[in-house]
Parts: sequence; C-alpha cells; structure tokens
Amino acid sequence: MTGGAMDPLPAAPVAAAAEAEADEEGDPPAADPPVPQVGEQRAPDAGRMQMPPGNPLLLSLTLQELLARDVVQVELIPEKKGLFLKHVEYEVSSQRFQSSVYRRYNDFVVFHETLLQKFPYRMVPALPPKRMLGADREFIEARRRALKRFINLVARHPPFSEDVVLKLFLSFTGPDVQNKLKESAQYVGDEFVNCKLAARAKDFLPADIQAQFAISRELIRNVYNSFYKLRDRAERMVSRAIDSAADLLVFGKELSTLGSDTTPLPSWAALSSSTWGSLKQALRGLSVEFALLADKAAQQGKQEENDVVEKLNLFLDLLQSYKDLCERHEKGVLHKHQRALHKYSLMKRQVMSAAAHNREPESVEQLESRIVEQESVIQTMELRNYFSLYCLHQETQLVHVYLPLTSHILGAFVNSQIQGHKEMSKVWNDLQPKLRCLFAGPHGSPPPQDGLPPH
Repeated sequence: MTGGAMDPLPAAPVAAAAEAEADEEGDPPAADPPVPQVGEQRAPDAGRMQMPPGNPLLLSLTLQELLARDVVQVELIPEKKGLFLKHVEYEVSSQRFQSSVYRRYNDFVVFHETLLQKFPYRMVPALPPKRMLGADREFIEARRRALKRFINLVARHPPFSEDVVLKLFLSFTGPDVQNKLKESAQYVGDEFVNCKLAARAKDFLPADIQAQFAISRELIRNVYNSFYKLRDRAERMVSRAIDSAADLLVFGKELSTLGSDTTPLPSWAALSSSTWGSLKQALRGLSVEFALLADKAAQQGKQEENDVVEKLNLFLDLLQSYKDLCERHEKGVLHKHQRALHKYSLMKRQVMSAAAHNREPESVEQLESRIVEQESVIQTMELRNYFSLYCLHQETQLVHVYLPLTSHILGAFVNSQIQGHKEMSKVWNDLQPKLRCLFAGPHGSPPPQDGLPPH
C-alpha cells in the first residue's frame, strides 16, 4: 500500500486478549492513569520529531496521487414509488473499478457502519442526515452532493481504498448489498486485529507524539473555522449570482412587456405615434441581451457552486471527520484503558485486603486469577491506545496532504470571476449601441453622455 499503510494479515498474538474488552463497561475511570494523554502540552523538540528512514508511520503521498486514486460519480435516477413512500436511488459509478451500480441511502448507512467497525481509528466521513417525509428537491440534491463527497473521500483514503468492503460497495451488482457488506466484516476483526504492526505501533511513534498531536489538532481546528467561513461567504456569493440572474431576466421581460404594449397613444401625448412605435421596438430588442446577461450570471453561479463551494465542502467534511476521530480516541480506547486500569487497581486492593484478613486460599487464588486476566486486558488496551495514536498520526498527515486543495479552490474562484465578468462585459458593450439608438433625437441626433435625452 502506498506510503506505508498497513496490509491485512493474520491476527497478531495480542488479538486473543482483545475479546476481554467488552467486560469493562461498568467501571468508572481512574483519576490519573499512567497512559498517554491526547491534550498533553509539551514543547516540541525538532530532533525528536525526526523519523527513522523507512518508517511505515510516514505517508509519501501527494494531492495529485490521492485524487487520482478514483473519481466516483453519484447521480439521481428516476424515483420509484413504493407502497407508502417514494424511494430515492443513486447511480454510483467508479472510474477505478469501471463499475456502475444502484444504491439507496440505507446502503450507504450500512457501508458507513461497516467502515467504522473495521477502521475505528481512521477518519470515516459522516453521512448526510436521512429525511423520511417531505424531502423536497433541494434537500435531495444537497444529500446527493454530500454522498458524492463522502464516497470520494473514502475511495481515496489509503487503507479504505485497498479493503474489500469498498470494492463490494462500488462494484457488487447482486440483490442485497447490505448483507454482503455485513458478511464481509463479520469474522475478520478490526484493523488492530489484522495489522501486523499493531503490537509494535509504539516503536514507530515519535517520543513527543503528544506535543505534535496537540499542535496539529489546534492547527486543524483553526483551519476548519476559517474554511467554514470561506464556504459560508462562497455560498452567499453563489446565491447572489443566482438572484442577480433572476433579476436580470425579469428586468428584460418587463422591457419586452413594455415594448409589446398595444394601448393606443393619446392624441395629447408629446411623442408622435411613429416615435413611440420605434421606442417600443427598441425596448423589445433589449430583452434578448438581458436574457443573455441572466444566463451568463446563472452559469457563473453554477460553476462556482461546483468548483468552489463543493470543494470547500469536501475539505470541511474531511476536517470534521478528523475532529470526530479525535473524539473517538479520547472517549473510546483511551477511556476504556483508563477503566481497565481502575478495575485492576481495585482488584489489587481486594487481594491485599483478603491477605490481611487471612481469608481462605481459594478466595485469594480467584482474585489473583482475575488480576492476571485483567493484566491481559490492560496490555491489549495499551496496545490499542498506541495503535490509535499511530493511526491518528497518519490521519493528520493525510489532512495535510489535502491542504494544497486550497490553491485549487482559489484558482477556480479567480478563473470563474475573470471569465464571468469578461463574458458579461461583452454583452453590456453590445447593449450600449442599442441604448444610443433608443434615445436618439427626432432627427437621429445622438444622446448626451449621461445616456438621457436632452431637456
């Protein structure tokens, strides 16, 4: 796999102890367990941050390589009426697999759950919300766009892109893809169980991993906030362009309506009948240019929605998935590790208390046996904690690989503005001579510079 990402292999020796994790649900967390803390702040040491050559922790990917992994299209297909509801289906097409399959929203849900089950320590983008009743066209289109961003982020993610579950989702044409996805992940375990590096993840982590992680997390939080505001302003500019297009179109139609008016001219009117007729004819002609201006403005808004807003949304989805991953690390494996340590300390105190009160040997032996089992659980949780940090380090690198997308977004925005203003300027310039004819005097004299008829 590219950049040292991990290949699925038979379970590591520590996997047998992993099954005991489920027994630790009811115990309170310890106050200060001796485990790595995500929020711990230390000054980074440049020498310690350097990795040994050939470290599998490092990703050697560029943005171009990442985007070239696959391009997945998600398009709406005609609605099918069920017994009670209309079902929205999507045609999902993958360049990499040369495939085209039909998927419903619930298929995406099962696929998302399967990814979280197999890759709990990776960035799994969130799905858009499901809306059961009253889904209008605007909501359906917004969800289609969000599903397209989701599947493209997944299809380009290094570990996901090589997993069988992705290939199933993008290419399986059988009748029940949901059961097929569930079966594929039923007995294989998660990435920790299948990764040959899981037991040695700690060896590849830099000594100051906590300081590096805290700095990167703060940076990504700031980047997210800035990109959120950029996306908000870009959406407003697109909305204004679309509103401007609608206004220009109505403006031109009203000029055409005015020019098509057949009400006879009163006898006391200052204009002659021929002059008013020429004026109306000129007004009718202006509607063509205004319709063209409306079309140009709408095209610019649509282009910026696709090339600017959608790319900003894609990057925001990625950043949000990173934030979600950080929360899973803190509330998941790290918290379970703390509970396991707390339970272990309680058992140790019980053994000491039993020995001090001269209880029966069998009782003490049972406690000691439970302590041995708990030590195995703690060892597994500690390994999982370091493997989670290992994955977090790689996911942080992946976010930084996406950062140059900023230049693509800015380039698309600038080019759209240049092209849009250039095309609209040409139409306005073509419109100007018609205005001169519109306000020409009775003998064809040109109008004054301000475009108004002389007093």
